[in-house]
Amino acid sequence: MNSASKKAILVVSFGTSYENTRKVTIDAIERDIADAFPACPTYRAWTSKMIISKLKKRDGIIINTVKEAMEQMLRDGITDVVVQPTHVINGIENDQMKADALSFKDQFASIVFGNPLLTTENDNQAVVKAVADEFQDMDSMTALVLMGHGTEHYSNTVYAALAYRFQDMGHKNIFLGTVEAYPALDSLLRAADTFKPKKIILAPFMIVAGDHAQNDLAGDDPDSWMNLLSSGGYEVTPVLKGLGEYPEIRQILVDHVQAAMNASV
Repeated sequence: MNSASKKAILVVSFGTSYENTRKVTIDAIERDIADAFPACPTYRAWTSKMIISKLKKRDGIIINTVKEAMEQMLRDGITDVVVQPTHVINGIENDQMKADALSFKDQFASIVFGNPLLTTENDNQAVVKAVADEFQDMDSMTALVLMGHGTEHYSNTVYAALAYRFQDMGHKNIFLGTVEAYPALDSLLRAADTFKPKKIILAPFMIVAGDHAQNDLAGDDPDSWMNLLSSGGYEVTPVLKGLGEYPEIRQILVDHVQAAMNASV
């Protein structure tokens, strides 16, 4: 980079309307990235226009879309942008985020992208380790059931691959499913029945413990995973902690920023 160039990091999240989980997940990720790269200003953008609109209306909080953040960086004299998503997979949100950022490619000297959380085999191993470490005090007769989001996008296969990897890396009592795709809860129930746990810990496999965690996972509705598992005779404890709260998960995203920076040199 020449002396006139100015690099910045844009951290892109789906977003959440739940302030408590935002503070300990998205805010914490952004803070860790800012601390790791003090020479680069850090910007925020969210991809959910519905959540952005809700926060503006309810709380008077203004969050930029990706395009608005790119425009802000142009005004601030930024020349080179590293875009780091906090998305779990390379799905629809990530594709749209890239398209929005790249619509500015002629206005910046460079735009590079860090990988979402689950991109390489090394990422998958690191995430399995991070989750297993987080729940290392769990006894062998307790199962951990993780709720991912799921997508119609072809990248959804990552969830089934990761579910297998938990088992393959020796974590026979950790199961991963999704709310909106495969593996669904019925697949998990069959796997859990084979394991025959005495208790089940239920946790979100999402960056934030937002709407899905509060409602689909631990809500009062009879169709929530907690109630469906409880009605199956299991003693269920929900742990509403987003992946962004795990220091090891945040470190993976910091490493992805570093890799993107290395690639842009």
